[in-house]
Amino acid sequence: MDKNMADLRKDYSLQELSEKEINPNPFIQFKFWFDQALEAQLTEPNAMTLATSTPDGKPSGRMVLLKNFDDRGFVLFTNYNSHKGQELAENPHAALVFWWAELERQVRIVGTVEKISTEESDGYFEMRPPHSRLGAWASNQSEVIAGREVLERQWQEFQRKYQNQEVPRPPYWGGFRVIPQEIEFWQGRSSRLHDRLLYIRLDYGGWQIERLSP
Repeated sequence: MDKNMADLRKDYSLQELSEKEINPNPFIQFKFWFDQALEAQLTEPNAMTLATSTPDGKPSGRMVLLKNFDDRGFVLFTNYNSHKGQELAENPHAALVFWWAELERQVRIVGTVEKISTEESDGYFEMRPPHSRLGAWASNQSEVIAGREVLERQWQEFQRKYQNQEVPRPPYWGGFRVIPQEIEFWQGRSSRLHDRLLYIRLDYGGWQIERLSP
């Protein structure tokens, strides 16, 4: 083991997380923490790890961006034909992890997945900058290509095709919603005695809150 790596450690001491202060609704609590991440001017506070797996259990993970959330769940967008798109379609279960290092906080979400409506996907796509809309057409996400010039050539072709007109949403591009069954809020504490509060969705629609040992 690399000695310098073994010595890497930080003692967390900024804040605490208690059952008395946490909101009984995890979506409200998430919004409270997310707003604080925005106020702290963190770089891409909506960046999150998305973990998926194939039907036979082969896992994979990657960084993606949260684009919306409400009491229905957490929404991300992708090419449905990409590796993650295919895995989410074939095995509609996923986990999300947010890590806000400057606030010494982590949020972990586990749940089922559904495609959002075409109207919701259209609405978000229309908000994207023109170059990003063209990128959705130009990139056959996750497919092997001979070189970057292939990608740039395809982008230029679609730029010419849609010159002076609105770029429509590709039929293979849209959103997924992660519907949480569990949401864990983690606050770093001194001596590795971190605060971990876990919301578990109940059958009747409410939430149970449990404290986990760090």
